[in-house]
This record gives sequence, structure tokens and C-alpha cells, in this order.
Amino acid sequence: MDYQVYLDGKWYPKHEAKISVFDHGLLYGDGVFEGIRAYRGLVFKLEGHLQRLWESANTIMLKIPMTREEMKKAIVDTLRKNRLLDSYIRVVVTRGVGDLGLSPWLCKKASVFIITDKIALYPKELYQKGLEIITVPTVRNLPEAINPSIKSLNYLNNIMAKIEAKNGGCIEALMLNHQGYVTECTGDNVFMIKKTGKGTGLKGHVLLTPPTYLGALKGITREAILEIAGKIKLPFEERIITRHDLFNADEVFLTGTAAEVIPVAKIDGRGIGDGKPGKITNLLLKNFHRLTRKDGVRYSL
Repeated sequence: MDYQVYLDGKWYPKHEAKISVFDHGLLYGDGVFEGIRAYRGLVFKLEGHLQRLWESANTIMLKIPMTREEMKKAIVDTLRKNRLLDSYIRVVVTRGVGDLGLSPWLCKKASVFIITDKIALYPKELYQKGLEIITVPTVRNLPEAINPSIKSLNYLNNIMAKIEAKNGGCIEALMLNHQGYVTECTGDNVFMIKKTGKGTGLKGHVLLTPPTYLGALKGITREAILEIAGKIKLPFEERIITRHDLFNADEVFLTGTAAEVIPVAKIDGRGIGDGKPGKITNLLLKNFHRLTRKDGVRYSL
């Protein structure tokens, strides 16, 4: 289907939606974006996504040429035009057209486009049997160089890691920072579950994820999982994690807007737990799906 794409206030069939070759988003990765999901006529965590988009733009001194309410309306209108109740939504704000130099102040006005389409980041069977990932040589960008909280158009760091994963026979890569600590995967946050022996049931486990200051994006799905953990009384911590910790975890899973919650069965050739998706991972996924039915902005076609 030739979906309609929103571009600077108008809609175009996707094969006609074009930006200038002088746009600094294309020339230099100078811009920001959000990946958002719609579930059964509800744009999940839309306010959180827009908050992150505006924060990213503010940090790189990029003025978004519309208000949040106008952006929200443009997203919903694009979904309606394409008759989509379930969709992946990509919102992109580029620096706009400039010259061939770096100077962002020569770009007179930012450009906004919104794509609504379908996405399947991983094959369905991997959600049932678990994903195999490997650690790659490319380290995560230093926060002092490019802060991981900025969701920028420059994803070359992640792409290099993705290439290395494929060269190693996997479709996802575990990325470390320059100190050797776990940060995230190429597009997903990392979680692990470990038994503590301090209680029974969920209270006898702890959910761990690396702190974002080490080099991980402050993911919207990541925040949703921590929110769910609090509600179901699953102890959780943001803590420095090493590969050794992951190798000896009882469960490991990844989270992201496109990936949702996907279990990891093997890391660097080492089986995780019993090598199958764990009960707590499945419980969190079940609760996440419930959350996608109520936390967001509703719309109808």
C-alpha cells in the first residue's frame, strides 16, 4: 500500500515524499527522531515520546517548527489518512536545508516528516524461543561526545555494531562502553533477572538494567517495564552490569518500541538460564501488552 507521508504540513504518497539533498539531516545526521507505536487505536506513551523529542531537539538547539499539540494532531491525522489502528510511527525533525558546510545556523527552518507503516524487527519465532546475541568490538559512543539521551539521526555507531553482529552470525549486538560495562544493544535496552534468595516468588528475584549515564538511551519501553515491575512488586535496580553478570543471569531480555519485549536465550555462545524465555520475562511481556491498551492517546478512523 502506498501510505501517505506527512511532510511539512502536507501529505504525499510515500513514493513522492522527498527532502532536499541539501538538508542537513541527510548530509550530517543533524536532526532528531522518535519511533512510536499505535495499538488498536491508541498511540502508546505519546506524551513521553514527544517529551523526549523536544528534549533532544532542545539539547542540539534545533527549533521544532510546530507545537506539541500540532505534532500530536499531525501524528493522529497521518494514522487516520492511512486507515491504521496498529502501526509503527516514525517522527523525524531535520535541521532543514542549508549549504554544504556544517553551520547549522544557515538552515533557515527545520523540516518535519511523519511515516506510519508496519514493522517487524525480529522474526516471530524468536519471541518464543529467545534471541541469540553477541558482544561486538564497536563500543558505545561516549556520553561526553554524544549524550545517549539525544535520539539523533546519527546512528552510525549502532549501524557499525549491527554489521558486526551479522558478520558474527547474529541479528543483534550487545554494546559495551569504553570501560567494558554493558550499555545496550543496537536499538534496544538490556535487562537481566537474577535470583536473590531473599524471598519467594517475585520477591526472590531482582530486575537489573544499566543506568543510562553509562551510554544507554532512556527508552520509553524501558521506563514502561520499570513501571510495571513496581506495580507487580518485582524488585528492580539500575546498576552497573558486566558481561559476566549477563552470562550468569537467570533471564535476559531486550526492550524497545519496535522490539517490545524479546527474550534472550544465548549471549556469546553461553546459554542464559535454561536457554528458554523465562517466566518473569513472559509475565512482564503480558503486563506490557495490557499497558499498551490504556496508556496513550486514543483516536478513531
